[in-house]
Amino acid sequence: MAKEKGRKLIAQNKKARHDYHILDTYEAGLVLMGTEVKSLRQGRASLVDGFVQLDGHEAWLHNVHVPEYSQGTWTNHSARRKRKLLLHRAEIDKLESKSQETGHTIVPLALYFKDGRAKVEIALAKGKKEYDKRQTLREKQDRRETDRAVAAARRRPRA
Repeated sequence: MAKEKGRKLIAQNKKARHDYHILDTYEAGLVLMGTEVKSLRQGRASLVDGFVQLDGHEAWLHNVHVPEYSQGTWTNHSARRKRKLLLHRAEIDKLESKSQETGHTIVPLALYFKDGRAKVEIALAKGKKEYDKRQTLREKQDRRETDRAVAAARRRPRA
């Protein structure tokens, strides 16, 4: 059996990028049960309500929905159980000190397999205000319009 190479995306949290200013990102391993890995290999997971909580120099991933494995038996996992994250002590200490600041939180951005191992990309984030969200949408729309105009100008034959 050949070893997996590269990165295979399972789930992405697009809402997090809309609701938060991403300050710093980290890659963490996950402690999973066998049926969770099999369910993830089927490409089914949701990060929408997920968050990371730090307690006792350990990082825990909460509210990430990994559905039960369809061929699982009594050994199947709970869909929304908390899962331990594997991070270096220095990273946990840095996250702990930064997350104590007002308005800062730790959210999962992506869940993926990297060289056959399940990883989660987490981010230290600061919540956006409503006007920040509107500003971001406006900038995105302006960028899209300019790209469209440039592409239309390129398509037009020169006289």
